[in-house]
Formats: sequence, C-alpha cells, structure tokens
Amino acid sequence: MVNHKIMMNVDLGEAYGNYKCGPDEELIQMIDHANVACGFHAGDPLIMQQTVALCKQYNVAVGAHPGLPDIQGFGRREIKMSPEELTAMTRYQIGALKAFLDVEGLPLNHVKPHGVLYGMMYRDREICKAVYAGVPRGIRVFGLAGTYHEEVAKEMDLPFTAELYGDVKYNADKTLVIDRKKKCVPCSSLFPKSRSRKK
Repeated sequence: MVNHKIMMNVDLGEAYGNYKCGPDEELIQMIDHANVACGFHAGDPLIMQQTVALCKQYNVAVGAHPGLPDIQGFGRREIKMSPEELTAMTRYQIGALKAFLDVEGLPLNHVKPHGVLYGMMYRDREICKAVYAGVPRGIRVFGLAGTYHEEVAKEMDLPFTAELYGDVKYNADKTLVIDRKKKCVPCSSLFPKSRSRKK
C-alpha cells in the first residue's frame, strides 16, 4: 500500500471589482495550493495582485486558473473556439498571472483550467491538447485522473497531479457534474450509488 499526503487546492481570486466571491482570507490559511483566476471568468488586475500577495504571506503555492472568456456566466457556459484561440487564450491568462508572480518573486506552480473548460477538456482530446499547448513547458497541470487530462499531459510531457473534488457531484462514469450555477452539495450526495448494489 502506497501512502500519499493529500494536498488541498482551492480556487481563489474569483472576485471582480467591488464584488467579492468566496472567503479567500479565511480559506488561504488552510490550503496548500491556490488556483488563481486570471481575468477571463473572474478576477481583475487588482484582485490578482492582492491574491498573489496573500498567497506569498501564507506560503501557499500559486497556480493559474484560466477559463473561457465569460465573466457574466462565470466561465460555466460552453463557447466554441478554435484550437489556436484556446492556446492563445490560455497563454494570455497564464502570462498575466506570471507578471504578478514575478513582482512577488514567486514561481508558477501549476495550471488548473476552470469550470466548463475543465469539462470540455476531459471530454475532447483536441480541446485538451489546445489548452495544454498554452502551458509553459515543465509546468504541472492539475486534472481529473483517467481522462484526457491525464492522457494528454503524459503525451505532451507535462507533469500531472490528479485531484478529487469534495464539493462537486460525480457522474456514474466518474466525471464531474458541472452546473451552470454553483450549488451547495451535501457530502452524502457527492458520489452516485451503484445501481447494482444488493439490498
């Protein structure tokens, strides 16, 4: 039996202007990695700057959290984009975060796509390849084990970290239920019960 330390990663910096989304200051004291919104689904320059500084204060590793260009829908609505657009969009967002990391003297730890983009990637190999093409060489990607996330990362020689969600429902095929609007999910309903279970 192999034992691995479980690391906690949380999406941060998903506020915008005067609108706050999530208790970042409280959460950051309990986590190991932060996935910082990069401006396309949430976040703005000041929010990104403040979030990176907060991560430095609490010694939290910082990753980019790129999403589709959909602020109103919080990156939870599918948008059809060409492979070139997906690669450029990803590179653009990572570059924006990297500028703030450079100011604080912090490295980019990882990349974890956001919302519906995350789901599009584990369902479609070409979309996954296009997004990963925008990730700097050697940077780790966080994703869903046993899907194109892991398979394409291996093909493209990107380090991969598998993650498990504690606040999102799973489908019977072990993919995620990505709702249009985030819902509160009771722990008891996270995993579907086996239909073959005998009473």
